[in-house]
Amino acid sequence: MKNNFGIRFMLVLTLICLGTGNYLAAQLSSGVYMASEQSEDQTLIHKLAVSENYLVHSVYGENPPKFMYTHGGFYKATSEGIQVELEFNSQFKDDGVKELTLATKSEGDKIILGPKELEFSKVESTEQDLDGYWLFATRGPDTGQERRDDSRARKTLKVLGHGSFQWIAYNTESFEFFGTGGGSFTSSDGAYVENIEFFSRDDSRVGARLEFKYELEDKDWHHKGKNSRGEPMYEIWSRR
Repeated sequence: MKNNFGIRFMLVLTLICLGTGNYLAAQLSSGVYMASEQSEDQTLIHKLAVSENYLVHSVYGENPPKFMYTHGGFYKATSEGIQVELEFNSQFKDDGVKELTLATKSEGDKIILGPKELEFSKVESTEQDLDGYWLFATRGPDTGQERRDDSRARKTLKVLGHGSFQWIAYNTESFEFFGTGGGSFTSSDGAYVENIEFFSRDDSRVGARLEFKYELEDKDWHHKGKNSRGEPMYEIWSRR
């Protein structure tokens, strides 16, 4: 079910034509949007994180927890619709999709996608310290070791904003997908907390609460604590 459902949904989005209905090419309003859809055996949650030029769409089941797929990349509004040049696609091996054209309607705090008119509602939120797009740079402490940057094909991106987080590990040249996880977060006064809602590598981790310490130094985020396996970690992330 996992692969077939994702392929069907993405192909529908790819083949949308804006010549029918009331769909418009319009710039999307930044924020996190949620929608739900009934599949054959459970309710699927759609999460759409949107900034001025980047979007991430993830789908997962709640009960039982089950990661389905994620894809995301840079987008722009054109006469043909919202065109997305994907940086990652968790189902690329199955569908080979690198670009999407999305028909959208924007109605206040709602976004409606596609001929199935899947309705996404905007999540209310407040700004936090770590809001933004981050790329994994290196393991800490920073003692002069080589750092990753945006020029490298192998990336780990972390998207934080509107109370929602997601990390994605991928390769922009080979389109290999290595994993993702996400949920809600808080960041304040040096304390960063994640509540996991989906995790591609291990669905059993859903519901876990992870607590970390953070410091902001120039354009770097120093991230300390224990990972999902309980092992000590010190990461440095750089603003994208």
